[in-house]
Amino acid sequence: MSNLIADWRDRPTHRRVWALAAPMILSNISVPLVALVDSTVIGHLPHAHQLGAVAVGASLYTFLAWAMGFLRMGSTGFAAQAAGRGDGAALRQILLQGLLLAMGLAVVLGAAGVPLSGVALHFMQPSAELDQMTREFFHTRLFGLPAALASYALVGWFLGTQNARAPLVILLSTNLVNIALNLWFVLGLEWGVVGAARASVIAEWTGALIGLSMTRQALRAYPGHLVWAALGWWQSWRPLLAVNRDIFIRSLALQSVFFLITVQGARLGDATVAANALLLNGLLLTAHALDGLAHAVEALCGHAIGARDREALRRSLVVACGWSLLASLGFAVLFLFAGHLFITMQTDIASVRDTAFVYLPYLAALPMIAVWSYLLDGLFIGATRAREMRNGMLLTVALLAPFAWALQGLGNHGLWLTFLLFMLLRSLTLGAIAWRLRRNDGWFASAH
Repeated sequence: MSNLIADWRDRPTHRRVWALAAPMILSNISVPLVALVDSTVIGHLPHAHQLGAVAVGASLYTFLAWAMGFLRMGSTGFAAQAAGRGDGAALRQILLQGLLLAMGLAVVLGAAGVPLSGVALHFMQPSAELDQMTREFFHTRLFGLPAALASYALVGWFLGTQNARAPLVILLSTNLVNIALNLWFVLGLEWGVVGAARASVIAEWTGALIGLSMTRQALRAYPGHLVWAALGWWQSWRPLLAVNRDIFIRSLALQSVFFLITVQGARLGDATVAANALLLNGLLLTAHALDGLAHAVEALCGHAIGARDREALRRSLVVACGWSLLASLGFAVLFLFAGHLFITMQTDIASVRDTAFVYLPYLAALPMIAVWSYLLDGLFIGATRAREMRNGMLLTVALLAPFAWALQGLGNHGLWLTFLLFMLLRSLTLGAIAWRLRRNDGWFASAH
């Protein structure tokens, strides 16, 4: 206990954590703000299926894009360890490999996305209006996929070098452009649901191009030369691909849970799927804010592992955990006492609003349960311990399955109880793996 208090009182660690976390929180919050603007703009159109189309279409797109989240997470861990070693050549290689992977995967996913979305909508059994608008929204969003994946790689790489300003610029520019164009296209030009999708596509390309232009200046702090021939060697790709493979499997399992919740919600009617979308915007707001502290953990812990500094690793974790606990408490209180205002702001459709009010207590409980999984993800990413992340997620899904089946009869209450249980199991499994690695001094054995 005395060590924990001493670590918490270490002011330089607080400054390092917040130097990374503050700009990442600001930039991360802009992401759910876009979803809030989408919901608020579309939610004040006359029909529930219009809001539902944005919710389901965004869920389909997110399933594809966020399953590729390893492009950010893999880049962060390797870049953080290379920066800890002062290895400029490795940093250049990691950046280029991440961008090449992003482009290749965007082509594959873009080709597969259209038929896969048809299959998904078949299982959802939406109304005819919801089906048509969802397809229009999703097909338009696919044009922004290459830029979105490139931004993942760029944000992860910048964060690994402990440069939080560049991700702030990328994400803020992307999301501010998105918000401005959303208002113009939907309300000004009256393009409706498709207008919201077009705004997102233009914004994603804007952010990716800005991020790419910032890499040259960032590399000046790490002298070195890219070995072009190494890009043709399997050994130079193997560590990154192995980590990305495991993170991909983990992300696919995670997104499958979110997607299945959307599918089941769609079967409960247009008002329910729209209400769940409004509530999940609250989860997005919470998760992206708390992820700012998790991103600080990724960069600082990865740097400490690369430098083999056990004390810096421990102090970074203690300080980040303390602030995350305080922040999650704040969000829980906010949704408990002001959740009705949060819902009312997003829509004036009475059926959607009344449905969402019923499930607000679940949203208030989520931050305190989910916060630990975000922080532990940051630790595992910084340590490039992707295999353990994968195993923890697969174990979580396996443990969740019988409970999800048993709760089906409770309708939307069963869905929310399943989701809360998923977040709890996710934290417990990662926590158990982290404790075992600490006992065996496994964190430093993973440094490349």
